[in-house]
Amino acid sequence: MGNKRLELSIIKGGASLARKGNLESSSRRCAVYSKSKPMDVNGQITKVTWKIEVLSDVHSKSMDVNGQVTKVTWRIENFSTIQDKELCSENFTVDGNKWRILIFPKGNTADHLSIYLGVANSSTLPAGWSRYAHFGLAVINQFDRELSIAGVTTQVFDVNGPDWGFTSFLPLTELHNPKRGYLVNDACLVEAYVFTDRSIGFISHELIVKTDSDKLKTKECDCVKAAMDNQRTTSTKAVEITNPSPTPPYCQIMAIEPEEPTEEDMNTFFTSLESKLWSSNTIFSREEAKEALAKVEKALNMTPVNFYDSGKLSPLKHAFKILASFDCSSTTLTIEQKKELFAMEESLKELADRAAKALQDKNFLTEKESIKLTITHKLDRNLIRYKEVESEVKQVEKRLAALHVQVEEAQKERENMLAEGKEIFKSSKEMKMELEALEMQWAEYEAMAKVAEEEESIVLAEWGRIKDFISSIKGKI
Repeated sequence: MGNKRLELSIIKGGASLARKGNLESSSRRCAVYSKSKPMDVNGQITKVTWKIEVLSDVHSKSMDVNGQVTKVTWRIENFSTIQDKELCSENFTVDGNKWRILIFPKGNTADHLSIYLGVANSSTLPAGWSRYAHFGLAVINQFDRELSIAGVTTQVFDVNGPDWGFTSFLPLTELHNPKRGYLVNDACLVEAYVFTDRSIGFISHELIVKTDSDKLKTKECDCVKAAMDNQRTTSTKAVEITNPSPTPPYCQIMAIEPEEPTEEDMNTFFTSLESKLWSSNTIFSREEAKEALAKVEKALNMTPVNFYDSGKLSPLKHAFKILASFDCSSTTLTIEQKKELFAMEESLKELADRAAKALQDKNFLTEKESIKLTITHKLDRNLIRYKEVESEVKQVEKRLAALHVQVEEAQKERENMLAEGKEIFKSSKEMKMELEALEMQWAEYEAMAKVAEEEESIVLAEWGRIKDFISSIKGKI
């Protein structure tokens, strides 16, 4: 994992739960689902529905402006049968840049579902590239959308961190519990919301759980259609993305050629190289020893959890080697001190692992408390509503008892209205006769109007002639 971590909020069922160290960079190889065909996972056809929408009229109350958010929906069926460590979605484009979603179905070094947003073509970008995104990732509760798990944050992606997201996103026990609603008919529904304008942040928990796609959708592209049941389809193998070390790896959609080294080959090579380097009698300078000591002191000034999150164990291992191998006539370490240095290296790793596990267990309890609080609030609302219903029923019964009086009054009102209608009929009939008589003389009135118009034209012409004559003699007087 990368060495960058932030504090953010995980939103669960409308309640905000602060977690430290859940946003981090991910650099793993990725099994990519084909856009054109269903995937063959463990002998079963896995249907993947992929949809991209551009949501408009997304309103920011604080800034009184509107904007557009790209929403991606990724539905993965036969989820519990997937054996790939990581799944990588199809690429999608936001403001000309390609992105992707990454999921660890069995967790990324954690017993939680892990989910990330990544720059899809990071390995092909020029040096010094960076991408900004305000984004949210969600696993939708298919029983009650408001109970969906969502994480919202803002991040700058670059060569050191091309993938950012949440490692401890949703406990696997919760995900696979059929009563929770996150896996229904073994289908998992994942959504991503991406906004790239640096000046405004639109994405929120409310936007994610209450998105009305019929009103906000301005354009939609179905990138993958679900395979029809009982229809014979071909399958395609997941594409593995092998990432060289130590450069941060990236997921590229590319076929691995047979002559390329396997992961086992690379692990064997670097393990052998590490052993050889450790056994070599390399001489280190005093400056290198001081630098190594500073690295160890810096690591010890961190808390065990922060050290675990930083991913600095490998550089620290090299620092311990320098200290143990450093040889100076006045500062040569004894054999016992060298042994203690090697033991400390293993001890730091063990302590960091234990601290991370302890924090994870504490966060698990906090999540359960959040669920308990949400259920309690819903029960309170149900109890209040039930009492309101009881009161409303009593009021309806009172209205039913008084209906016979209202029926009598309505009957009288009806009789009065009928009487009024008869009067209206009588007067309307008289007016109609008057209108018909008027229409019979209408041609005569039109002829009179035509003669009047001609007379008016003659008068105006004579009037103008006199006016022009007076104007012509005005200069002679």
